[in-house]
Amino acid sequence: MVYIYTDGSAKGNPGNGGYGIVMRFNKVVKEFSQGYRLTTNNRMELLAIIVALEKMKTNQYPIHIYSDSKYVIDSITKKWVFDWDKKKYKGKKNSDLWKRYLKLHRKFDLSFHWIKGHDGHKENERCDKLAVLAAEDVRNHLIDDFFESLASSKSS
Repeated sequence: MVYIYTDGSAKGNPGNGGYGIVMRFNKVVKEFSQGYRLTTNNRMELLAIIVALEKMKTNQYPIHIYSDSKYVIDSITKKWVFDWDKKKYKGKKNSDLWKRYLKLHRKFDLSFHWIKGHDGHKENERCDKLAVLAAEDVRNHLIDDFFESLASSKSS
């Protein structure tokens, strides 16, 4: 089994954001993080899961994903995202990321687990630290093009 732990962060919402990922397979542990100059917490929570799945080199093992995001976990486990997809995401936020996620969802045997954030869970605490550090490291921020283009069109 593969275990994936994720977290997202945004300083201001929207604001500088980042995600953190810890992936565990047997005794191999890998960590990933990335910051963005303008985004939201929910986008970073979802993007962390997407990036983790994109990093997978095989789909032959079941994957357990742990996140403290009720937004992401409920949207998937309660199957809301599949209805949003059928309705072309009308009125829904983060459609770009949900579409990207659904392409991956179909490739893997996934199980989702909600964990309470900031509750001493070792991997969740590590993911939170990675996400916060990535959000704060403005030298290495990427641009969340989809979000920024929406934000600029709303302010016009």
